[in-house]
Amino acid sequence: MDASGLTPKESVPASRKLGREDAIDLAKSANKVIVAKGKKVDQFPIKGTPTDEVIGAMLGPTGNLRAPTMRVGKTIVVGFNEEQYQTVLKL
Repeated sequence: MDASGLTPKESVPASRKLGREDAIDLAKSANKVIVAKGKKVDQFPIKGTPTDEVIGAMLGPTGNLRAPTMRVGKTIVVGFNEEQYQTVLKL
């Protein structure tokens, strides 16, 4: 993000593990969740309570929120995919 001149408003250290409840809270605050796992990208519209499918996609095998995770407006992006980052950040 530094190369793009963007500065995060909040940064959470990796030592602070974010779990299922944190993922639910993030998803509730969004109208769209984008989850990237390698080249696969899933987009989930959020209307009301997020489904178990959305929350499961946001969590890694240890049950913690996958990294990197960022919020841009009402969109949550979980995992890294260069194309999705450019689209969401409008770079």
